[in-house]
Amino acid sequence: MSEEEKIQQGLSEKFPFLKDKIRIQRPRRMYAEVSRENFFDVFDYAVIELGFPMLSAITGLDEGENLSFIYHLATESGVILNLKTAVAKEKPVLNTVTGYFFGAEIYERELVDLLGVKVEGLKKGKRYPLPDDWPDGQYPLRKDWKKEMLKGQEADKNG
Repeated sequence: MSEEEKIQQGLSEKFPFLKDKIRIQRPRRMYAEVSRENFFDVFDYAVIELGFPMLSAITGLDEGENLSFIYHLATESGVILNLKTAVAKEKPVLNTVTGYFFGAEIYERELVDLLGVKVEGLKKGKRYPLPDDWPDGQYPLRKDWKKEMLKGQEADKNG
């Protein structure tokens, strides 16, 4: 049994609701979709019990009505587990993972600035990557942002 299959089996046994939601995409690449309600239990188990001691990145996606987030976790041997969860776009709230990975702060600040997510537990700090004078409520990685910006520019020209 491969390392990926052992991880898949461990996750499925601990969390039966994941049985059909874990894929081995190719050697050393795994993908699992987890509801927001179950995310931290699965995340904690992967990090602590299954030996994923590295956070490679957090990717944020605008998927229409939801914002999705993929946490890219890695083992020492190079297996990457991509844990995906989603929140409603109208009120996007996540909990910080800086208690597990101090370096997650930079990724979480990007999610705040670029997608408008509230990350509960994230320490106050400087904006990143947008400048401090960037307008509030403007999130450039949201699909509707460019349309809103163009409408505003058009209104300025005609105004």
